[in-house]
Amino acid sequence: MRRALDEARQALKAGEVPIGAVVVSQDRIIARAHNLTETLHDVTAHAEMQALTAAASQLGGKYLQECTLYVTVEPCVMCAGALGWAQVSRVVYGTADPKRGYKLYAPRALHPKATVTAGILEDECRQLMQEFFSSLRK
Repeated sequence: MRRALDEARQALKAGEVPIGAVVVSQDRIIARAHNLTETLHDVTAHAEMQALTAAASQLGGKYLQECTLYVTVEPCVMCAGALGWAQVSRVVYGTADPKRGYKLYAPRALHPKATVTAGILEDECRQLMQEFFSSLRK
C-alpha cells in the first residue's frame, strides 16, 4: 500500500485526483499507476484501469487470477467491474469512497472468489483525498 500511496502522491503533484494503485503477482510489483484522467482527457483513466492494463501486458494475458491490487481508495463501479472481468483474486484498499465506491452501487461487481481487505493505511489515504479536494474549494 505504501507504493500505491507513492503513486497517489505523484497524481496529486500532477493535479490529478490522488489515487494510486499497484498490482502484485508472486510477491512482486508488476504494475504501478495513478489517475491520469486530466492528463489524458479520459474519464476511464483511473489508477486501477491503468494498473490492470499494465499488469495484463506484463503477464501477457488478460486474466490476473493470482494477483492482488492495492489501491488507495475504494474502487468505483467501473473499476470494480474491470477487476471482476480480469479475475483479480484480491483487492486491498485504503479508504472507503462513500459517494462513488462500488460497495454502494455494485457490491457484487468483483469476481465471486475475490477477497477484499479495506482500511489499510486508511488515514494516510483519506488525508491525501481531503487535501486535494479542500485545495479545489479555496
